[in-house]
Amino acid sequence: MSNVEMKKGAEEKNKQRSDFLTGNDAAALAIRDVNYDVMGYYPITPSTELPEALSMMQANGDHEISMVPGDGEHGAAGICYGASLGGGRVINATSANGLLYSIEQLPVQSGTRSPMVLNLVARTVSGPLNIRCDHSDLYFTLNTGWLILLARDPQAVYDLNIAAVKISEHADVRLPIIVCFDGFFTSHQKRLIHVFENGDTIKTFVGKPNTPITALDPKNPATFGAYMNDPDMINNKKQHSLAMEAARRVIPEVLHELEELTGRSYPILDAYRMEDAEYAVILLNSAAETAKEVADQLREKGQKVGVLSPNVIRPFPADEFRKALKNVKAIVVGDRGDSYGADGGNMSLEIRAALQRDPDNKTVVLSRIYGLGGRDFYDDDAEAFFELAQNSSNAIAFDYYGTYKGEPDRNPPKGMPPIKAEEVTRSMAKVTKNAETGKLDVELEPLWAMSDVKSRMAPGHGACPGCGIFPMLHQMYRVLEGDLVVLFHTGCGMVVTTGYPKTAHRITYIHNLFQNGAATLSGLVEMYYERVRRGELPESSDITFLMFSGDGGMDIGMGPAIGAANRNHRMIIIEYDNQGYMNTGSQLSYSTPMGHRTTTSEVGSVGSGKNFHHKDTAQIFSACHLPYVFTASEGFPEDLMRKVAKAQWYAKREGLVYGKIMSFCPLNWGVRDDAGQPVMQAAIDCCFFPLYEVEKGHTTISYDPDILGTRIPAINWFKQMGKTKHLAKPKNADIIKTFETEVDRRWKRLKAMHEHEEL
Repeated sequence: MSNVEMKKGAEEKNKQRSDFLTGNDAAALAIRDVNYDVMGYYPITPSTELPEALSMMQANGDHEISMVPGDGEHGAAGICYGASLGGGRVINATSANGLLYSIEQLPVQSGTRSPMVLNLVARTVSGPLNIRCDHSDLYFTLNTGWLILLARDPQAVYDLNIAAVKISEHADVRLPIIVCFDGFFTSHQKRLIHVFENGDTIKTFVGKPNTPITALDPKNPATFGAYMNDPDMINNKKQHSLAMEAARRVIPEVLHELEELTGRSYPILDAYRMEDAEYAVILLNSAAETAKEVADQLREKGQKVGVLSPNVIRPFPADEFRKALKNVKAIVVGDRGDSYGADGGNMSLEIRAALQRDPDNKTVVLSRIYGLGGRDFYDDDAEAFFELAQNSSNAIAFDYYGTYKGEPDRNPPKGMPPIKAEEVTRSMAKVTKNAETGKLDVELEPLWAMSDVKSRMAPGHGACPGCGIFPMLHQMYRVLEGDLVVLFHTGCGMVVTTGYPKTAHRITYIHNLFQNGAATLSGLVEMYYERVRRGELPESSDITFLMFSGDGGMDIGMGPAIGAANRNHRMIIIEYDNQGYMNTGSQLSYSTPMGHRTTTSEVGSVGSGKNFHHKDTAQIFSACHLPYVFTASEGFPEDLMRKVAKAQWYAKREGLVYGKIMSFCPLNWGVRDDAGQPVMQAAIDCCFFPLYEVEKGHTTISYDPDILGTRIPAINWFKQMGKTKHLAKPKNADIIKTFETEVDRRWKRLKAMHEHEEL
């Protein structure tokens, strides 16, 4: 083959095409073509679309990455660390509090020199809860020992995901690496980018992983992460520091190779119109692109201004900043996150520290915190930053930009008046203890008699039409008496009722994240009873404590909930089971039934939905030997209300109660808004969701389709929902059989416990 033919072949192989992609889609495309071995992940907005895209590709046979859903971000990080010890390539994506939940694992991975790539889709760290972009999560990673690249647009997301692999695995570095891009600004906004037509181009560029030591080589056993005494530990950290220093050389080398391959340049520090700049602004990621446009406009007016924006912040490009700012009179550093009490955001503090090493540099550094909670950064804002730099002699060194004083005489809109205990204490359910059995008997008033019981929820909410959460809440509130304090995990029930500054709750309401609601409420319960014991609250006070979980909350929140159960706090935990992470767009949950379609267990030419069975949380909590556990459905209101009345009795006297209630989700189940009754009835009649209670360790089935003659095969249920219609195809017959075999096994076990009290 001639040199001309070889060159033509290489050009054809490296050919690029135009595409219109979001940042998340661009990352997914690069990840697919790198051909990672394992992805440990957990859904969180706004990074969730990335594993969703990969799931759809996987369902259509476009990649072979093993996608492992964690039980939470902490678990996902552990999956990634373990996989990285096996010598293959590992990828993950997360945001905000998901990052913080996993952050304990990040120094473990970097400290043991285990390469991987993490896409951090930057988002506000709560509280209060906010899903929009700032860099408060990114700044928590600065001291984890990970390399950090910044991607300002979808093109950079694509390119830097390719470079990151090679940087992370370099023999002189071997450190995990983060590619950070802005949530919603970059992750969800489409841009015209260039991508390789042939994925083999990327595979050739990154090469094969070379892992000298792995945990999968029995002939050469190794120990990872063992305890170290003081002298050894400091040497380990010194080696870590040397690896970071080596990255200062390796990163530009790899980025230069990437430029030769793609034609796109990524300098360590992007310097825009800085050749003779007297004033500059320094911004990370997407906001820098806005500032560049404004710099062009000001240059036309004769103003010597420029923009600096790093593509790498770990290791921090101190030398590059010193060189770029040598002749600059003043700069404004915009930080999308505050280092509270340090009089500046992290970037401004590090730039100041870098300039201190240049005694001849007289650049004035102003620090401004901007854009928190996703507040947009417009041309006018960039112009204000440039103007501030040019008037630095009259400016204070540190301040927030974009805040407002408000109107002194204006108060938040008044919520609904609090509901009085006597308004809802109507004895709609009379609970008595059976002297012979020791169990509780409940006598309900007729449903029509409950119709005028005032609701603890104000009219109006933001839920989807047909949402089952509110029928469930209203049914429960009809029979619960006295004062209630409720805690909602993050989820649909929380999101649609408490958009600041309004609330639909007429009772005390608390929110905490998925992973820690049960622990939070148990702390409040203990404080309540302790203050009563000390005489600080009247003994006549009558409060029932109630936690609502759902939308995957009993995956990520399972540990704290079991902890609360083992401690047996006097409270009620209700799981509204809608079979997925519905508040973030219907991702796979451990409560999702086998074979069901979600956005992270997609259906395609190869994939057929979730490939493992649903988690039986009621039985898990029954194994904690609670005084009372029950399942219910909003389609059986009398049964639900009787069980809730029992739950309140036990929670106020004996300890923790757990209730699992099937909750209708028409949007993500793929059914009509008014189809709740037949669809949920079918779920119960096929024994997927049995109705029963476990009282003092004794199981009683409330509804037996075998006895009633209503038992149906699971396929009759699946045919009623859009998310499971694919299961009717002959190729999925084995999934149906496997599902029904497991459901039948669990049902027979439940019936055995019903028939034999000692079980």
